[in-house]
Amino acid sequence: MRISSIQAFNNGVTGIQRNYSNVTRTQEQISTGKKILTPADDPVASARLLQLSQEKAQYEQYSSNITAAKNSLTQEESILNSVGNVLQRVREIAVQAGDAAQDKTDKAALAKELAEREDELLNLLNSRNARGEYLFSGNLGKNVPFILDPATGEYAYLGDEGQREIQIASSTYLPINDNGKVLFEDVTNANRVTTSKTPSASTASISLGLVEDKLAYDSTFPDATLTATDGFGIRFTSPTAYEVFDLAAPAVVLSSGSVDTDATTSDVIRYAGVRVAIDGIPATGDSFAVNRNPAVEKRGMLNVVADLRRSLEQAQDSPQGGLVVRDNVAVALSNLDAVLGQVLQGRGEIGARLNVLESTESFNEDVSLINTAVQSDLQDLDYAEALSRLSFESVILEAAQQSYVKVAGLSLFDQLR
Repeated sequence: MRISSIQAFNNGVTGIQRNYSNVTRTQEQISTGKKILTPADDPVASARLLQLSQEKAQYEQYSSNITAAKNSLTQEESILNSVGNVLQRVREIAVQAGDAAQDKTDKAALAKELAEREDELLNLLNSRNARGEYLFSGNLGKNVPFILDPATGEYAYLGDEGQREIQIASSTYLPINDNGKVLFEDVTNANRVTTSKTPSASTASISLGLVEDKLAYDSTFPDATLTATDGFGIRFTSPTAYEVFDLAAPAVVLSSGSVDTDATTSDVIRYAGVRVAIDGIPATGDSFAVNRNPAVEKRGMLNVVADLRRSLEQAQDSPQGGLVVRDNVAVALSNLDAVLGQVLQGRGEIGARLNVLESTESFNEDVSLINTAVQSDLQDLDYAEALSRLSFESVILEAAQQSYVKVAGLSLFDQLR
């Protein structure tokens, strides 16, 4: 076989270039610490590395979301704790106001403190998070959740009933706030009935109605139409004996009982989960009505406090004034207990979400650690092997260069000398 000079030169140059390329590639691997420099080096591993890189970015975002969720929920829990403390103080004031020894001046002083507590609660309920969004306005983070209507003196909720959620894992979304309607507005009103007396000459009067037993109220209270006309009546067949009857069917006696003749004490009558008190001395033929009041089935926390404050501001030093305060205090205490229950339930739900955040964060960290290990196996260089290979490839390159020099010096003319 004949080998031309140009072919010998080309083979030598090609060998040097190939070996130089190998040395250069190994040096680049050592300098970068990566064994895959281009997708062509290992297409399957490169595709897997791209997927792992995308997952890493996702888990970094999940980590940021978890931190934001923790901050928001921790702030909300702190605010609810403060709300609970204020409500406890309001409850103490209500108990003080119920003391018969308190006169009009004392009640006015308590009303002033209630006004301050009322403002404090309003500020707490209108708190913002670190992003400037209102915590308790549902999805309407830019809307002030609670405002006072100067015309009516009633507080209104302007948020919605939604919850803002954030993604903390591939298929896990977690609420990072609670709307104020559920926490502070949807509180069952203990005074969701009206009471009245058919005019008569007796001194007897009836107190505000207080729903003590929700189960009995829902199952037993007359509900022919579920409107304000539903209810039961109390008629006295003698100064001490009474009958409870259905207002829709007066002839039907639902219950009966008796009271004493001591005008200085209140006689409590309970029926269908509702408690009322008869004050004074009833006369034969006296009749009282207890009606459903659908318009006030719920009573918000701020309005509960405002109702108590107004009652103390308007208190009178008279027997009748004392009865009005007594009734309003009883309603306020019952509603405050219901509100406190709502707040405690809200704190419990926040605690559960914080637990979910902790466990999800731990899971995400474990997955990220595994992904990092897989990435390392796929792309990180074995320096000992690479340095050994570089030494070997350098020797080959040097040999190729030296052999090329010798081949380049060969010529047929040397055989003619």
